[in-house]
Amino acid sequence: MIEPKSRVESMLKKLRAHQFRVTPQRIAILKVLVCSIEHPTVERIYEQVKSDFPTTSLATVYKTVTLLKELNEVLELGFPEGSNRYDGNKPYPHPHVICIKCKKIVDPDLSGLADMTTELKKETGFKIIHHRLDFFGICPSCQKKYK
Repeated sequence: MIEPKSRVESMLKKLRAHQFRVTPQRIAILKVLVCSIEHPTVERIYEQVKSDFPTTSLATVYKTVTLLKELNEVLELGFPEGSNRYDGNKPYPHPHVICIKCKKIVDPDLSGLADMTTELKKETGFKIIHHRLDFFGICPSCQKKYK
């Protein structure tokens, strides 16, 4: 994982390059996204930012996350029940393991994914633009709870 400080700086640089305002609230949102390993929802980001910036609105968080997504600085993980989660650490397609009980999300390191993409291209003739690979299961903590 990239060091949080350099990741935030990279994101700020991109915002400035596209002439977007860099406010203290926006910086706080970036920091929550980068420092979180839990893939937070917009609501969770809002809760954390609001503690330091009480006047921040939920709309500000939504707008900032949407902007970062458009700049390819945040990866959005959409789920059918509407509780989208966001990854500011790895804003590129990568696999996830998701607990169906507590909704915990883990980023496994799968070295074979590049080989799988190459194989798919070769077999189908597709130019792969984007992929999403999610594994659903029950995390070790929930396995202990639900025995």
